[in-house]
Amino acid sequence: MQYELKDEVPSVNDYINIRLAAGLSRKSPEAATVGLKHGLFSVIVYADSTPVGIGRVIGDGGCFFEIVDIAVLPAHQKKGLGHLIMQRLMRYIHETALPTAYVSLMADHGTPEFYKRYGFEASLPPAKSGMSLRIT
Repeated sequence: MQYELKDEVPSVNDYINIRLAAGLSRKSPEAATVGLKHGLFSVIVYADSTPVGIGRVIGDGGCFFEIVDIAVLPAHQKKGLGHLIMQRLMRYIHETALPTAYVSLMADHGTPEFYKRYGFEASLPPAKSGMSLRIT
């Protein structure tokens, strides 16, 4: 199987389907349409001509960047595609982010070690505390 990484925004359907298959939360088509349009940078991994992985950078492009939507279809996991996605997203950030920019991500339980190789550190109390709010 031939894999290829492309700098492009996924379609709404591919975005939703890859996220769900990879175990990430569901996003409505309306939310995905708006969100994908306003991202800073996106990549898709193709297996032949089929999208099998995604990754995105969102933020304001100056002070704050957030890595989101790192997702690979289960049949294509454990083949280095997550690493390929992260390498490209980090290259974008290092080429784009200005000094003092803050880069963040929310790692699923069990994945922090994966992100440490790219320079990320866990935000642990009492110095920092990760927080979230989900709108349902």
